[in-house]
Amino acid sequence: MRTVLSAFRVLEEVAYAQPAGVGELARRLRLPKSTVQRALRTLWTAGWICPDGAEVTRWVLTTRALHIGQRAIADLSVRDAAAATMQELRRETGETSHLMVREGDRAVLIERVETDHPIRAVIALGSAVPLHGSSNGKAMLAWLPREQVAEILGGRLERFTGNTIVDWDAFLAELDRVRERGYASNVGEWRTDIAAVASPIFDHNAQPVASISISAPGSRMPAGTRESYGALVIEAAQRISATLGYRRPA
Repeated sequence: MRTVLSAFRVLEEVAYAQPAGVGELARRLRLPKSTVQRALRTLWTAGWICPDGAEVTRWVLTTRALHIGQRAIADLSVRDAAAATMQELRRETGETSHLMVREGDRAVLIERVETDHPIRAVIALGSAVPLHGSSNGKAMLAWLPREQVAEILGGRLERFTGNTIVDWDAFLAELDRVRERGYASNVGEWRTDIAAVASPIFDHNAQPVASISISAPGSRMPAGTRESYGALVIEAAQRISATLGYRRPA
């Protein structure tokens, strides 16, 4: 599996840096030159890349990538991209997975996969939740310029529970923490009985267009569980983002 993943990473890097040599690729990917060289030879044999000229030192994509790309679904939606990953999150955690997009100063639920637990965090499809009081909302806001965040939320942060962050400095510091760890956490900030973790989904323009979360009654999501679930939503969001064409910075 590691060999296959390395080959795909090398293929993607060739696409963005072509014509590219072994040394350059190894530095950009932080992989041993021997690993990169093996991946290049494998991709050459499979017809995905070829040498740029007579010397086998620098590599470029072949038209094979173009033909495969043309067969991809051009209008793949966030919901389509997230469907399988949401099911996987539910299997891994046993809890509800939510997919939300931003509309104005609210996050709107566009898809969910429910838990089998009789006690659950219930939000109807199409429901809107406050950006500053939800993990999904904070996950999307954290990657936006601070001026844009202020414009979206307006001058006042409304209080919904005793845990809602309503001080601007404290809220911006919270967004910094979200960005640092890669996921947002919410413990009773919108509804006192709900806890959640969420991570942003980026499109091909590197814009946070949605977020994916795991939600549960607070009693089933203590601090340690939130941390482990946070790692899961980061991985899930990265997978969905990659499907939408997002390429993480090196």
